[in-house]
Amino acid sequence: MITKSAVLDAISGTNRGLLATETQKQAILAAIASLEDFNPTPRPLAASHLLEGDWRLLYTTSKALLNLDRFPFCKLGQIYQSIRVETTSVYNIAEIYGLPSLEGLVSVAAKFEPVSERRVQVKFQRSIIGLQKLIDYKSPATFIQQIESGKKFTALDFPIKSEQQQGWLDITYIDNDLRIGRGNEGSVFVLSKA
Repeated sequence: MITKSAVLDAISGTNRGLLATETQKQAILAAIASLEDFNPTPRPLAASHLLEGDWRLLYTTSKALLNLDRFPFCKLGQIYQSIRVETTSVYNIAEIYGLPSLEGLVSVAAKFEPVSERRVQVKFQRSIIGLQKLIDYKSPATFIQQIESGKKFTALDFPIKSEQQQGWLDITYIDNDLRIGRGNEGSVFVLSKA
């Protein structure tokens, strides 16, 4: 049986997947698949107390996320996924670092709808891209409070036509502090409670 610590050891040093070699990626995916077989929460969407909160991305195979590190003079900082069960909302927040005072933020707000015991349909609704200083970004929690209060930001802040921008996510493992998901584009996500 593979353990959580074996998965965490396998992904350490890969900078969320940015630095993972092909050999490492194969070993990581094998470790993840083994851990998923021992998911202590077979009905993850019924465990809202586990889902709720701010999650920090530890590892992904998502090209869309990893490509955020390819902007000139920029480095990908922390990536968060915040889930608010009561409002069926999910917020993806990527911190971008570069030149002093030009730290950026790329965020997408979405709604989710359970479609099985472990799958949610996700419909993207709003994107916010801008400088952390102009947005007055302090943390994922305060940023989300501002979004939920209806604040418009000094940034690229625009609605997303959800008919074209949607997908699904299977929650394949969840406990008190670790969550693994697999998305409709074949991407894997490993997150820890922030």
